[in-house]
Amino acid sequence: MPAFLHYIDRQQAYCPPNYRPFLDDILAWALHPQIYKDMQMSITAERKSDLIQEYATKANDTGSPEVQVAILSERIANLTEHFKDHSKDNHSRRGLLKLVSTRRSLLDYLKKVDENRYKTLIEKLGLRR
Repeated sequence: MPAFLHYIDRQQAYCPPNYRPFLDDILAWALHPQIYKDMQMSITAERKSDLIQEYATKANDTGSPEVQVAILSERIANLTEHFKDHSKDNHSRRGLLKLVSTRRSLLDYLKKVDENRYKTLIEKLGLRR
């Protein structure tokens, strides 16, 4: 064990000797960054471009409600998985509620403008039962 870790252990005298979750996370990230890269709350650029291609209504379409709702749904699903491990993360929960509200507004707009597009999007994403 490196010398600086022994120093940190002496500073945290109130903790049990093997209890260093923050330090263990830092060391695990330094040794295995690919594992932590795969565990992101946000979506990767590749996944985002795949969603854009899948839900685009025309070429180079990134702003249609279908694409925006698909991207928001992916982010909401990732955050939902995050909360299974981190149930007390209230700061991220606020962001999740904001994403859900934005998606709801976009879906309301799409339903008002074109109900057929709304129904096909809901079926494609599997949002309603």
